[in-house]
Amino acid sequence: MSARAADYAEIEQRFGAAIDRRSAAAHDLVVAQRSSDEAQAAAKRAAFTATEDEVKKLRADAVGIVREVSGDKAYNDVNYIFPTFVTTQLPRGIVGLVVAAILVAAMSASSAELTALSTSSVIDFYRRFGPARPDDAHVLLASRLATGFWGLFASIVAVWASELGSLIEVVNRFGSLFYGSILGVFILAVGFKRATSSGAFAGMIAGMATVLVVATYTKVAFLWHNPIAAVVVVVVGTIVSEVLPGASTPGKHPAQASRAA
Repeated sequence: MSARAADYAEIEQRFGAAIDRRSAAAHDLVVAQRSSDEAQAAAKRAAFTATEDEVKKLRADAVGIVREVSGDKAYNDVNYIFPTFVTTQLPRGIVGLVVAAILVAAMSASSAELTALSTSSVIDFYRRFGPARPDDAHVLLASRLATGFWGLFASIVAVWASELGSLIEVVNRFGSLFYGSILGVFILAVGFKRATSSGAFAGMIAGMATVLVVATYTKVAFLWHNPIAAVVVVVVGTIVSEVLPGASTPGKHPAQASRAA
């Protein structure tokens, strides 16, 4: 048992009492707001804010003890909610099934991710800008090197992302750099007949750049990043397609060109 176990148990007990006081303060605040008494509502709001600050302080103290004892300076209790629930609340057999499902899902997602990145790198870049007529052995070697590179890159990003807070939020923040732009390109291709590949490419770059700026310099919630990117892609893609009509396929819409081919 850790030397700080007694301190942690004390904080846990105080935390439970603080949660009860916050719940009561929240109830009183709702009642005061419904009564249309502004002075009483202001007082209850101040009381609720005080209890909320107390809960946050106790939680920070508990996290500090865990970091001190474990030596993990990047420890974040938010990321341990689901694992703690699984290991402490579920029966033993169900725990094994859940852990196995998590491992299978992780391996499947990682395999698909690395395969897709490697294939895209080799087909879209290496074979286009690399040697003129590489043989199969050469392409296979290039794909293996690309897989190793993306695996190393993903590992570095994962280690860095673990220090950014809630992993669920971090994953969505990273994904919003691409998901919204991909959705915008799909909308542009399906809903706008005059759209060209040049317009779609310019719109995608503009969408990702916009999300990066919004995520870095504004306080807009990350759940809005996807629709923002989609709108930017459609607007910029439409404008570029009109300014440079048929830039990628002169005289014919890309979809028509593919059908004709």
